Amino acid sequence: MDALYVLYNDVINSLSNFLYTYILIILLVAGGIYFTVRTRFVQFRYLLESIRVVMQPSPDQANVSAFQTLMVSTASRVGTGNIAGISTAICIGGMGAVFWMWVTALLGSATAFIEGTLAQIYKKRAPDGSCYGGPAYYIEQTLKKRWLGVLFAVVMILTYMVGFNLVASFNIADSFKAFSFYDPSLTPIIVGVAVAALFLLCISGGGKQIAKITSIMVPAMGVLYLIVTVYVVVTHITLVPAVFAGIFRNAFDVQAIFGGFVGSAVMQGIKRGLFSNEAGIGAAACAAGSAGVSHPAKQGLVQVLSVFIDTILICTCTAMLLLCSGAEFSEEMAGMPFVQAALKSSLGDFGVIFITIALFLFAFTTLLGNFYYAETGLSYLCRETPSKGLQYLLRGAATVVVGLGAVMQLSTVWNTADVLMGLMAIINIPVLIYLLKPAILCMKDYSRQKQAGRDPVFKASEIGLKESTDFWQ
Repeated sequence: MDALYVLYNDVINSLSNFLYTYILIILLVAGGIYFTVRTRFVQFRYLLESIRVVMQPSPDQANVSAFQTLMVSTASRVGTGNIAGISTAICIGGMGAVFWMWVTALLGSATAFIEGTLAQIYKKRAPDGSCYGGPAYYIEQTLKKRWLGVLFAVVMILTYMVGFNLVASFNIADSFKAFSFYDPSLTPIIVGVAVAALFLLCISGGGKQIAKITSIMVPAMGVLYLIVTVYVVVTHITLVPAVFAGIFRNAFDVQAIFGGFVGSAVMQGIKRGLFSNEAGIGAAACAAGSAGVSHPAKQGLVQVLSVFIDTILICTCTAMLLLCSGAEFSEEMAGMPFVQAALKSSLGDFGVIFITIALFLFAFTTLLGNFYYAETGLSYLCRETPSKGLQYLLRGAATVVVGLGAVMQLSTVWNTADVLMGLMAIINIPVLIYLLKPAILCMKDYSRQKQAGRDPVFKASEIGLKESTDFWQ
């Protein structure tokens, strides 16, 4: 068993390095630039508009509101990647990794706009009047390739239910290493069983229950975490200029980057940036497709806002917290050890306790948000609501994964997640490029109606959409 685990770890590590060195760095950066230019920098032009849109109620009570979809997509985006992920990127790639996370987010937010808008245009109507959608649906609807939609759905289930939830569960268990009672042979098992049991209890309420739970927990944990972060940065304000200088200096250290690209600031920044904001991998579009809005572009803007909240706001706060604390970092400190050391140096033992609780809340809501996407993928595979048996099977498998993640190694869980989400991007981004025209026309239609002083309402005929849709007629 140990030999198989070592073999798996070696294979997944090599595959991760190959994907991000030769394929994904080009696909993500070039795709983000292309979408940014074609949308005329929509992520900047309409950032304030996205805030206004997200506060609008759903016109149809059968569907979730824009705010609820923001919370579901943010619950998945905002999590361990914003705390342990930032620590891992800095410890392995150096301070410059923060810059490349910013680049990934700024470019990726245009990608998020496209996939959110397409999910709304091609969303499907459920028997109860609600709606659902996502990449698998717009792939099948436009490309007429059911097999590609099935492939995407399967990879999405594996990414969120296995890859991302392994990471979340691991980091919850890893956070207990800072306490004296930690027993490496026993504590991870106890934590894994406890978190798995609580996870199973919460997911038994189904998708709408998940939306309700995350809409309460995400804002509360975000505000508390930001308050503590701002306090630490303000009390170390004299270090901020040097921190920013270090980030930019290390981001363009050419010799360091090309001397060891696998552990470079560029690769670590892109990996952890993509893991954190998920722009381009397509799953957040599933949340976008379930919203009741009057115009598809509104959900595109909601996804832009979610990326900004995740990476530009929360990830930057974490980076400043870590780098302004004065705590030393190294590869051995990757993950929660560096985060806890930074909080302890600033707030003493209270800081360690606080960040452990915060990490648990971030990670647990991530577990719930991720399972929402796994359920969405299963629904697509079944073409309708899955049978009770399949639902119970998915919940059981997801619960086992959560338990296993607590006892695995850092490199294994991160590389597994990186490879799986990379495969999602490899499927989704070329599709977004192919389907860009209707998304751009939809954006222009939204702009025209806004300039006319109206609250935009979408009709498919207004942009000459060829495919039939369940909505927008």
